[in-house]
Formats: sequence, structure tokens, C-alpha cells
Amino acid sequence: MGLKGPFRQTLWLILIAALWAASCARVPVKTDLYYGNDEFNWVNKMMRRMTLEDKVGQMVAWQVNGNFYNAASETMKDLEDLIVNHKIGGLVVFAGNVYETAHLTNAFQRMAKVPLLIASDFERGVANRIAGSTLFPNMMSIGAADSEELAYQMGKITAIEGRALGVHMAYAPVVDVNINPDNPIINTRSFGEDPERVSRLAAAFIRGCQENGLIATAKHFPGHGDTDVDSHSLLPVIKADKERLEKVELYTFKKAIEAGVQAIMTAHLNVPALDATPDLPATLSPLILTDLLRKQFGFRGLIVTDAMTMGGITNTYSNTDAALRAIMAGVDMVLLPPEPAKVVAFLKEAARSGQIPEARINQSVRRILMAKARLGLYRQKFVDIDVLPQKISAQESLRQAALTFERAVTLVKNEGDLLPLPSAGHRIAVLSLSSDAGDYFAGRTFAEGLRKRCPGTQIFYADSDTGRESLEEAVEKSSEAEVIVCALFSRLSDRKGSVGLDLKHIELIQRLAAGGKPLAVLSFGSPYFFKHFPEVDAYLCLYQNTPQTQDIAVRAIFGEIDIKGKLPVSLPGFYPLGHGLVLPKK
Repeated sequence: MGLKGPFRQTLWLILIAALWAASCARVPVKTDLYYGNDEFNWVNKMMRRMTLEDKVGQMVAWQVNGNFYNAASETMKDLEDLIVNHKIGGLVVFAGNVYETAHLTNAFQRMAKVPLLIASDFERGVANRIAGSTLFPNMMSIGAADSEELAYQMGKITAIEGRALGVHMAYAPVVDVNINPDNPIINTRSFGEDPERVSRLAAAFIRGCQENGLIATAKHFPGHGDTDVDSHSLLPVIKADKERLEKVELYTFKKAIEAGVQAIMTAHLNVPALDATPDLPATLSPLILTDLLRKQFGFRGLIVTDAMTMGGITNTYSNTDAALRAIMAGVDMVLLPPEPAKVVAFLKEAARSGQIPEARINQSVRRILMAKARLGLYRQKFVDIDVLPQKISAQESLRQAALTFERAVTLVKNEGDLLPLPSAGHRIAVLSLSSDAGDYFAGRTFAEGLRKRCPGTQIFYADSDTGRESLEEAVEKSSEAEVIVCALFSRLSDRKGSVGLDLKHIELIQRLAAGGKPLAVLSFGSPYFFKHFPEVDAYLCLYQNTPQTQDIAVRAIFGEIDIKGKLPVSLPGFYPLGHGLVLPKK
């Protein structure tokens, strides 16, 4: 019987809408390590087509900045050579911009016969690398908020934006357990010091990423949280026994595997309890990567190295020897080997000579191709530039990030109910103290925000190059204020060697605390700064320095937002893990 009237018209509208939705749907992505017949057939076809040398190329990834490059520039020529002639399997995107990154990922995919696996360090969302996208706080801020929902949403938005730019893999989350207050490179990049909390929040972030098409990477195996040395410069040694490693460092990686994480990044650490070979980094250890991670933990996803340019590798091993040892240890993808063309050529010769067994190469290449198949890259490897204005920095994404920043604020101490400050009428002196040279105006947004609310606010800036004479002048002039506010900045960056404070600044705050004026100190970095001046009246942790955190800090000290974050680490000798004062907004 034929359909007539409104019912028929409605049916046609439904059919048209369904067809339109199907045509706009993104390529489906597998959220686990299994794959179907289409993916299986594609992987097998590629394995048959590739030569041994082609396969070796798949096991290497090189770096690119997401900036504009002329097509005839040396940078583009070098990258084209690596992709077209050396058949590298992936790229790692560093600092860049939205449109340039998307254009470049498409350009590189056009060069590649086998789709490239493109990755980036998205520890704080896509804006951790790509300007103009959504910036989230660091992992320790998520630990302070202790919200699996916030962690999940962070992973989800990171995935949506990353895939829109042609990036398929996030080198995140950091699942290292930061139990060393002097850790110079993990510190606030960690969710905290409690393995259970780290595992819960990391699992939520992993789900958010992988359910939305982005491979998550748990790092840095077997655990970088108990070091006082930066592996970018030297080879740290983890001195813990196996029992402690099982309870702390290894625990979070086991939980990440249970959560379905599809990749794990190695650490350039020496861990004698797991492999007693002197000066051998975990990245090059068969006992740690093959016997422990693969066989004992049953991990079936991708194992990738940390950057092979780091001192924890290069101080002891040649570029070619390090890459060879990493592959023989069980690594699937060698990231950023110095002199990549030379390294690929060396590895190809090692494969031809049988130094690397073909079966070993096939294991890794099959895993790499499986990852690309699950991402749907064999069907669609290009991104649509036209959707970027809708996908990147969407208003809902920015609101979610702002909520995450706000929920992290932690009030550790508030003697005499110094906070919140009155919104007007107080004479305030603000000292913005950066422990990094050349970062003189690190706290400008914060200081000007205070002055906007209290026009008479006096502002003093200093960095590590500022002399004692200028600091003395700041102390003298601040004596005229009713309340003194110190904002502390110290960047967490590779090869810096410390995330601590400048000694002159510590002494200055200690003098101010002894002077009797109400003193509030805000840390826009490590929460552990408190140990230097526990006598201050108020201490507030923001965990990082961004324009967002500085603006939120102003709102927090004037009582314009609720403060309810909890310390994700203990402050030894002072406050336990989970401590935090609740301060409702006025």
C-alpha cells in the first residue's frame, strides 16, 4: 500500500536526515585493542606489500613544528625525504598554530604511502602544543580537583580537537606518582602522590581520549616520580626495592593497562631492582620492556620511547646503538632519534644482516599498523580544514577548561581569616617574584587584576636576575601596605634542573613573614614551596602559571569563587595529602 500525505513527507525527511548524518559521521575508531575484518585485511595486505626496509622505517618517528613552511624550504625537503624515501611511520608535532598544523598533517599524509601516525604532547590539552586551541590545567591541578568527570572531559575535548588537526595520539596522561618533592621534571605534571588517585584520574582521561578517537599514552614507564634528576640531562637512578615499585610506580601502569590504554612511553631511567645492568636505561632494557611490560603485565599495545635526544640516552650511547638497543629491548616506535636518516639507514642494514630478526620487526610493525587501522586511517587519513572553526576552542570546551582551572585552587593555610580580602579600601603591596631569568613580568595579569579592584595597590616585579638592592627597596616600600601578597613563579621545564625558588626570594619572604604585616603567598608552580616559609599567614596553590590561573587567583583572594581544592601531594612535616580549606565565595 502506498504512503500518502504528511506521513510520507515525514518519512522522507527522516531518510534524508539519516543519509546526511551518515555522510558527516567521522571515521569510526576502535576503543580497544581488537579490530575487525576490514582492519585485519588491510594490515595483512600492508604487511605483504612492504619490504623489510619499509617495515623498519615504520618504527621511527621524527618531529615537526606546526608552523608555516615554504614548500621548497630545507625543513620541508628533509621531512619529505624521511617520509617518502625512508618511509618513517610517524611524526611528533611540537609548537605550532591551528591552521598550519592541519595543513601540514594533510600535506605529510599526501606524501606517505602508508598513513602516518601523528602524535603530540597534549598533557594540558591540545593547547599544550598548538596555540589557539583549548588549554587545560596540568595533571596536578586535576589531582587537586580530584574529579574523574573533569579528567574525562579533558580527555574528550583533547581528542576532538587533536583529531580535527590530524593528530591521532596524545603522549598523555602522565601516570608517574610524584613522591619526591624535589622532582625537577615531573612534579606538577603528575596527578599527585597517591597511586590510587593517580590511577583513577588517569583511567578517566584515557577513556575520554580513546572513546573519542585519540590514542592515549601512559608515561613514563616504569615510573619517573621518585627522581631528583632530569632525564633530559642525566640518567636518573630509581633506588627503590621491587616491593615499593610494585605498590607505587608500577601500580599505576597496571591500572592504565586495565583501563585499556593503547600506548605506553618508556622512561630513560636506571632501575636496578628491575634490571641490575649498570647505567642501562629502562628504554633499552629487555627485562623491563619485554619480560615485565609485555609478558608479566600482558600489555599488547604500542611501546614508544621518550625522546631519544635526551641526555639519559645520549650521554652513554651513540644515536644508532641506542635505537638498535631500544628495538631489541621491545620498543615498537623510536621517537626523535638524533640524525634520523642516519639512524633509519643503520636500522635497515641491521635488519638486512639479521642483527634485528625479521620476526621481531614484524611484531612491532603489525602493532603499528593495527593502531593505524583502528584509527580508520586506511579509509580516511586527511582532515577537513573547514570544520576547524567549529571544533577548536568551542565555547563549551573553553567553559569546561575554565571550570577545571577553578576547581583546582587549593587554600592550604589561612591564619586569622586573612582571605578573602576586602574588595576595596585596603592598601595592598604585590610582589611578583619569578625564579626564572628573563621572566620579570611573570605575574603581570595577577598584579594588574589586584590593582583594578584596589586602585592604590603597589606592584613590585623581580626575576632571578633582579639584584638585592631592588629587592630591599620592594621590602621597604611594602611596609606601607596593610596586606602584602607574594606571587611565586618558577617554570617546570626540561634541562632546567630544578623547579625551586631563587634563594634571594626565599629570604625576602621569610623577612616579610617576620615583619608582622599580614602576608599571603600564592604559588603558581610547585606546591612544595611552602616548606621555605611555613610561618606565612595564608598560602594558596594554583599549580601553574597561565593567564587563566592568574585571573582565577585574583578572583579567589577576593572571595569571588568557591575554593575547595585539596592537596594532591603532602607537604612533608606540615600538611598531609588531601588537606585543603574550604572557602565559600562571599
